[in-house]
Amino acid sequence: MVQESKKSFPPLKNDLIIRAAFGDVVERVPVWIMRQAGRYLPEFREERLKHDFFTICQTPELACEVTLQPIRRFDLDAAIIFSDILVIPQALGMEVLMKSGVGPVFPDPLVTPKDLEKLDVNVDVKTRLSYVYEAITLTRHSLEGKVPLIGFSGAPYTLMGYMIEGGGSKTMSKAKKWLYTQKEASHKLLKILTKVIIAYLIEQVAAGAQLLQVFESSAEYLGPTLFEEYSLPYLEEIAAGVKLGIMQRGLTDVPMIVFAKGAYHSISKLSYAGYNVVGLDWTVDPNIARDFVHISVQGNLDPCALYAPKEELIAKTTEMVRQFGVRNYIANLGHGIYPDMDPEHVRVFVDTVHSVSEEIMKKGDPYSQLYT
Repeated sequence: MVQESKKSFPPLKNDLIIRAAFGDVVERVPVWIMRQAGRYLPEFREERLKHDFFTICQTPELACEVTLQPIRRFDLDAAIIFSDILVIPQALGMEVLMKSGVGPVFPDPLVTPKDLEKLDVNVDVKTRLSYVYEAITLTRHSLEGKVPLIGFSGAPYTLMGYMIEGGGSKTMSKAKKWLYTQKEASHKLLKILTKVIIAYLIEQVAAGAQLLQVFESSAEYLGPTLFEEYSLPYLEEIAAGVKLGIMQRGLTDVPMIVFAKGAYHSISKLSYAGYNVVGLDWTVDPNIARDFVHISVQGNLDPCALYAPKEELIAKTTEMVRQFGVRNYIANLGHGIYPDMDPEHVRVFVDTVHSVSEEIMKKGDPYSQLYT
């Protein structure tokens, strides 16, 4: 039996999401929201008036405060540490700026394979990203065991895309050009990122993270063939490497979630990639997902559905829960929440997931969807 992290944390009072991720029976469906700590909350906007984005990420006390904000407001079943997937390129020595109205910008992106020489491939992740681990440990204590804390990382191809494109892109054409014209360099970069991500996630668990999510947010730009060559093998390597590292360090085993946005064509293969949960975007039919995924699933309400009138939002959320069923299921949106969302609609979504799933349980049908 693996041991708990050496740090003495408060006892966990709500382990619904951990049990759901591992496929155990739960009393109600757990729910959290990608980007739940963010600009749609007025209290977060107040912090942003005082501090720039990466200052919040790099200051443990501020990251902790922002992480706790949605937990204070809503009956969520997990917190997710406030950070950013682009701390990995920063750790490798690349400059990343967060520009208002634009998003992340790399002033000096990777242009040719020779640019890989600029990366600090031997980076000591434990030291370089210590602020993330400090924020995780502080937040674990500050949560007082109310809900588990999720740690995360971007996946290799998604990070590669930002590093080559120099920021966000509607086509990822520069990064995809590398896949066709610089195959050896592409794999070299993906291997560099994979190694760093594994070390980063293991350190997050050592610091107190109780679940992990890997975000392959740019999978939608890859068809099945490119996905299976440039994404899936590295996702598999991350799952195996993290689980091995956790075991070798005597840490508590934690469930891992993989979210490959747009990779609807490969959800079955993702369910065999070594993770405990497959996250689904809003384009995936719940019934099809249940047919092709043999482990727990997470998702997948259209984020824009939160703009709907409350009655319609309740109906759509109810339909989602009934389609997925209450077993082996974590409710979430099909992508991150948008910054102009009404927080009250978030409350409606969260409360509806709980009430509908509890109603199904009371009717004596906790195994309406049994997938093991």
